[in-house]
Amino acid sequence: MITLHERYVVDERGNKTAVLLEMDEYRKLLEEVEELEAIRAYDAARASGDEEIPFEQAVAEIESKR
Repeated sequence: MITLHERYVVDERGNKTAVLLEMDEYRKLLEEVEELEAIRAYDAARASGDEEIPFEQAVAEIESKR
């Protein structure tokens, strides 16, 4: 789990309007989001019931359509 040390930008009424993060925390957060997207894509592919094909075959099919 990522520990964030966020800081907030507030408007004249004290309402939070933006978040400030250190760059390393931001990069870690982006990595986590990318990993979650990959997991969701994998889960969706598994649930689709489509036929599984080897990675090399998939790449070859994509390349042939370019």
